[in-house]
Amino acid sequence: MDDTKLKENDTGVKKDEVKYRGIKAMPFIIGNETFEKLGTVGTISNLLVYLTTVFNMSTISATNLINIFNGTCNFGTLIGAFFSDTYFGRYNTIGFASVASVLGMLILTLTAAIPQLHPSPCGTDSSKCVGPTAGQLAVLLSGFGFLVIGASGIRPCNLAFGADQFNPNTESGRRGTNSFFNWYYFTFTFAVMVSLTIIVYVQSNISWAIGLAIPAFMMFLSCTFFFVGTRIYVMVLPQGSPLTSVVQVIVAASKKRKLALLDQPPDSLFDFISPNSINSKLPYTDQFGFLNKAAIITPEDHINADGSAHNPWRLCSIQQVEEVKCIIRVVPIWIAGIIYSIVLNLMQTYGVFQAIQADRRLGNTRFKIPAASYTIFQMLSLTAWIPIYDRIIVPYLRKITKKEAGITVLQKMGVGMVIAVATMVVSALVENWRRTVALTKPTIGVVAQKGDISSLSAFWLTPQMALAGLSEAFTVIAEVEFFYKQFPESMRSFGGSFLFCGIAMCSYLSSFMISIVHKGTRNASGIDWLAEDLNKGRLDYFYYLVTALEVLNLGYFLICAKWYKYRGTQGKSNNGAVAMEDLSSRAHMV
Repeated sequence: MDDTKLKENDTGVKKDEVKYRGIKAMPFIIGNETFEKLGTVGTISNLLVYLTTVFNMSTISATNLINIFNGTCNFGTLIGAFFSDTYFGRYNTIGFASVASVLGMLILTLTAAIPQLHPSPCGTDSSKCVGPTAGQLAVLLSGFGFLVIGASGIRPCNLAFGADQFNPNTESGRRGTNSFFNWYYFTFTFAVMVSLTIIVYVQSNISWAIGLAIPAFMMFLSCTFFFVGTRIYVMVLPQGSPLTSVVQVIVAASKKRKLALLDQPPDSLFDFISPNSINSKLPYTDQFGFLNKAAIITPEDHINADGSAHNPWRLCSIQQVEEVKCIIRVVPIWIAGIIYSIVLNLMQTYGVFQAIQADRRLGNTRFKIPAASYTIFQMLSLTAWIPIYDRIIVPYLRKITKKEAGITVLQKMGVGMVIAVATMVVSALVENWRRTVALTKPTIGVVAQKGDISSLSAFWLTPQMALAGLSEAFTVIAEVEFFYKQFPESMRSFGGSFLFCGIAMCSYLSSFMISIVHKGTRNASGIDWLAEDLNKGRLDYFYYLVTALEVLNLGYFLICAKWYKYRGTQGKSNNGAVAMEDLSSRAHMV
């Protein structure tokens, strides 16, 4: 085998030792990710405009459909992670999902290229605007369906698959993993910038068919890059469903709920780690002590000859219990991330609508910048900050804090959430200014189905987009690292899906908020804060509402961060953590 060599373990049994290729595998993985993002972002980033201009949908309908589509893509990562960790492994899952993404993009391209697959263009009279037929909508949604399958497999596995190429037991491997997270996001944002400029321009100004065909071709190149590197990849084999162990702990703890835990010293609890387990040994903790009851050995419990429990639904090892605690601990942080992501969601939706009704002309020329392209300033801000932070700020912080990463991941998340509050305040101020100019000064045109175009330059949206990008550089990158490192190794794909499930919840929450505000703020004349014509609505009020929500979320996050205990702390701690190595667990092996 190219990727492994034989090594004797402590029991004298020979087993495969992984040969990590690290940097050598990165050109194929990063190349795959770059073209995959060029494809998916090039397709998805302008879908809002595509649905409102080509499929003649209303603003609210298009926004809700996009939110539901994004939410389903991200929730699907749970299913993708399950199949990856349980049956197929990350390599096979990514390969299958990539092919599904190509098919989905091809179908979307056909909806633009074939006139019969989309409604007739709207005239100047909005009464002549006809929406899509059931058949046209069915084809569109089938394309979305394939994209959901693709996203469900790629998103939870790609980061974990890349990190699998580095040895976590060496200092160079750990530093390589840390840099991989940052530089992975750097290439991701580069791909997004290309999508938001060149591809979006082709879609909006030249041809939707060509503009959607380009991402489909990019996705095809992504598949090619991925499969070419097959021979040098480290492929972690699936270990069976990690969720089974989680359920076993909960069931066993509930069966023994009446037992007194205080009388059980840590070294009397059942401790067994399978020789085939890829998980690191975790320390004993008193946190969520009721789960420790699953590891109490009673007269009814029997131990097999290899040291494992005869009935794993009644007796679980303290290692299994601590792995479940890892998952429970991240949930409050995950909830805070859901509320935080509303800010990024609004920049991708209503930020585009702001640009549509602002002056998008480039200087004194007739060239108009596509509305969706203004989100590039979010990516520029993020891309510029990542290398500065990784190469300048982190080494400086490392000298001060003596921490390898400079500051903790939760501290990084907190900084991003503070910036998110500032983002919404700036967004509200700019929207108020754009609307005031549109109502008090001459306008420069009219947008069909919406209203007058304000003479305020759309470049005034740059500050809010740049702040959103800076916030994302702190919080989202920290979330990626947080979920990867805090989940047990056997659940890394599931941990990756946690982030996307949070984004999914954010999409549904955003859609719910928009619908509530749309109906709840409607006045007697039928106008509400989120009217089709932003000049008649009060989008700035909605932004202030989200600002208040983000302030409350920041307070909640600070409380959760103070309470949180990082995975793998050895020795004694304030909450009674005891290194697993100190437990005399092997006495239970016969």
